[in-house]
Amino acid sequence: MEILHTSVMLNEVLTHLVPCSPDALMIDCTLGEGGHSEAFLSKYPELKIIGLDRDKDILAKAGQRLVRFSDRFVGYNVWFDEFLNSYDGIAPSMILFDLGISVFHYEASQRGFSFRRNEDLDMRLDKDGDICVSDVVNTYHQEQLADIIYNYGEERYSRRIASGICEYRKSQAITKSDELANIVWKSVPAAYRHGKLHPATKTFQALRIEVNQELKRISSGVKRAVEIVRPGGRVAVISFHSLEDRPVKYIFKQFAQACICPPDIPKCECSGTPTVKLITKKPLVPTEEECRSNPPSRSAKLRVVEKLEQPL
Repeated sequence: MEILHTSVMLNEVLTHLVPCSPDALMIDCTLGEGGHSEAFLSKYPELKIIGLDRDKDILAKAGQRLVRFSDRFVGYNVWFDEFLNSYDGIAPSMILFDLGISVFHYEASQRGFSFRRNEDLDMRLDKDGDICVSDVVNTYHQEQLADIIYNYGEERYSRRIASGICEYRKSQAITKSDELANIVWKSVPAAYRHGKLHPATKTFQALRIEVNQELKRISSGVKRAVEIVRPGGRVAVISFHSLEDRPVKYIFKQFAQACICPPDIPKCECSGTPTVKLITKKPLVPTEEECRSNPPSRSAKLRVVEKLEQPL
């Protein structure tokens, strides 16, 4: 079985997530091809892991990779926020989120994640999802498209790109990934076409986030993870751009604060206590060696918190 994705910041994750007991439970919220889970199951011979992924294809691949761990691993085909929000089982010792898109999706899913390929313009992680990217670019109003590309892609030429998409679709539907990439290329200024990033990079990111509702899932899922992890346990999140990192940073900061009173109140009235301790006050980043050997890791940031014992 060919493994396409190299797990990001694996050494740092193994260092900062340590089971509270030999037979502890870990939840890998973004299983992917199973790299992080395989490392933990190999290192801790009694550890049990619940692995979550909404993509049936990649979940099946991870299942094959981890089959040798028998009953210590179980995988679920589910969005992590939905699973965590309904979870009522044993309190996990460790919860891990790796929010990046797997190399598998770009190289082998054939769902149009890559703007360099001639594939159906889909980008759904859940192939049974209601809408795909082709639906978005062919039916959304121009203003709505521009807002999505700006807000989820932080693309400064979002208005021009949205205009180019809407003008093109007047004559024919946009159905292929390289077709959309070419539309974006022609919509932006000539000088913008030859920067460090392909001019379609941010637009593709934005449309993928819209179809999979990725940012909404992060806030809900991370908050719930902090709630269900056992005291002394840890939650770790790897993010890859500011739109992912920002809500994680805010949520961890809020849980780490003793006082949650509004800032205009001169004296604390909530008698609050912090829920977590910030293990990484500043996010960890990949080593130079990892960035060289695994270029997709370059923008990664790792944040970790530890659940505190709560007073009676």
